[in-house]
Amino acid sequence: QVNLVESGGGSVEAGGSLTLSCKVSETNRYCYGWFRQIRGKDQEGVAGIDSDGSTTYVDSVKGRFTISRDTAKNTVYLQMNNLKSEDTAMYYCASGGRWEGGKFHCSPHRIWEFGTWGQGTQVTVSS
Repeated sequence: QVNLVESGGGSVEAGGSLTLSCKVSETNRYCYGWFRQIRGKDQEGVAGIDSDGSTTYVDSVKGRFTISRDTAKNTVYLQMNNLKSEDTAMYYCASGGRWEGGKFHCSPHRIWEFGTWGQGTQVTVSS
């Protein structure tokens, strides 16, 4: 059983930074992703990190967000820089993905492959 607990959300002005954390109960031998849901819209992918540490980002956050992991702390991070008002959303950490090319691959473009979700943490960016 994998349990995911997010933290680190809050309010920040446009151009500011936040770091989200996702604590995982099991050892980090799988892959993880960050997703977000803007009020009134469908959930969308943000970034994914594979079991070998490879990362994938959606175009809207490339160059601004960084996903990383600390296996010793069983924690996955999402460093968010140069935040914009349109980044305001509930952010979720998820586990899942699929076995591909000798590793677990988590793509933020394939939300249907994620079966375990955290409770979410709110990020609000004011302009």
